[in-house]
Amino acid sequence: MGQLQTKKGENPVRTAVRFPMKLPLVIQTEQGELQAMTENISANGLLFVCDRLLEVNSRLEFTIAMPAAVMGSDTDVRIHCIGRVVRHFQQDGKQKIGAVIDEYFLKA
Repeated sequence: MGQLQTKKGENPVRTAVRFPMKLPLVIQTEQGELQAMTENISANGLLFVCDRLLEVNSRLEFTIAMPAAVMGSDTDVRIHCIGRVVRHFQQDGKQKIGAVIDEYFLKA
């Protein structure tokens, strides 16, 4: 998630700007498919909400449709991403997961 490791209680330093975006996701995991909703996205990763917490270092694969208006294009841009979970927590009764994007590919 563009985050440096810190000691407990310290605020992490962000290495990429986060953009608040609520986009639906279907995430493929080693345990099966998950429905999720993004909370924010950066060049390095994303934070999303889903029904269950995934273990840190779990592999993820998903395709996200970035809105045309955000991407400056005529149509939505589909990006296929491969990444892994770097943190998870519960907040306001929701399961939240932070993931880094290790690889991505533009899809036609």
